[in-house]
Amino acid sequence: MNFDDTPEEAALRAKVRAWIDANAPIHLNSALANAGFGVAPTGFDFSTEGRAWQKKKFDGGWACMQWPREYGGQASPPINQAIWQQEEGVYGALSRLFGIAHGIVGPTIIRHGSDEQKAKHLPRMANGQESWCQLFSEPAAGSDLAGLRTRAQREGANWLINGQKIWTSYAQYADFGMLITRTDPTVAKHRGLTMFLLDMRTPGVEVRPIKQANGQSGFNEVFFDDVRIPDSQRIGGVNDGWNVAMTMLMNERLAIGLGMSTGFEDIFALCCDLQTADGPAIDDPAITSRLATWAARSSGLKYTVFRSLSALSRGETPGPENSIGKLVAASTQQEIAMFALDLQAQSGALVDPAMAAASARFQAMLMRAPGMRIEGGTDEIQRNIIAERVLGLPSDIRVDKDVPFNEIPSSARR
Repeated sequence: MNFDDTPEEAALRAKVRAWIDANAPIHLNSALANAGFGVAPTGFDFSTEGRAWQKKKFDGGWACMQWPREYGGQASPPINQAIWQQEEGVYGALSRLFGIAHGIVGPTIIRHGSDEQKAKHLPRMANGQESWCQLFSEPAAGSDLAGLRTRAQREGANWLINGQKIWTSYAQYADFGMLITRTDPTVAKHRGLTMFLLDMRTPGVEVRPIKQANGQSGFNEVFFDDVRIPDSQRIGGVNDGWNVAMTMLMNERLAIGLGMSTGFEDIFALCCDLQTADGPAIDDPAITSRLATWAARSSGLKYTVFRSLSALSRGETPGPENSIGKLVAASTQQEIAMFALDLQAQSGALVDPAMAAASARFQAMLMRAPGMRIEGGTDEIQRNIIAERVLGLPSDIRVDKDVPFNEIPSSARR
């Protein structure tokens, strides 16, 4: 395969670079460059600057480039979006607030939403007016999304929602959320679910940020107390929410896998600069052996991403193979962070960016990395998906597969 730019792609890359040079908020460059995985940029209002940058991209024709033109996109092939992301560099962090909207919710609405839902929400997602969250995980369900207990009961033209979600990213900033609920507990757990589009300002919605080990609050608990949602905000059929959820999850794993760094560039730079008791770290054969392993792994992930982009270019739906990217990248990131702290010896305990090597980047990475191995599906879930749906291995025994949800034994039943 030839991974060099075609003449058309090279021309697009030059056009993108010129536009970014002329329009990027260069006053934020230093703050964004010093941020990283697990390190939030500081010194400015993240939401305000993120929305402003997204609006500027939209006005310039660079937002959600794969989406249809009538919904704010350019109907461009996926490679154009990939070129944009490569050239956007550190400024891409400003769009993190819209990652769920653009990478997960938007493509799901394009596939399952009504014409009215598409026209109402997609352009506002593209231009930075709407940020979204994904209301899936629940305390009692663990890794089993189909075990959710948030209830939706029909009341005429409305639905009454009661329950709780947890680990909801950016819920405290979100204007809307994609909410999956249980609407029929008398059928098997995968068959009685329904999906809704929820205005997060609806009465009865309460968001509580969760303080994490790294001192940040990217995740939240969300509570629903007699929340009323019009049936017009239902997406997909009643009790057909699992099919909508599968589209979302496939898009989620694609979005995570395409955009997730392993941290290899960071550890390589550290080893080039760090002096150990035996000399430069990069001259130690044991260290270079570890670096070679991570370099090979990162390279394999890069070409796996190219295969996914090629499939999207052919019009294919993101498939289960995208679980590979998330599984490998998340575990590699944690390995690299732990190794970096070992290399730093006692100074690895320092978390003050002004004092620690590499500005405490690896300390922050280590505290954030375990979350990456849980969100979007745990490592165990990803391995099952790869085994069953990619490799064709026999599936796990599921004794509750065809049992009505309200007959499944549970200590958390309510």
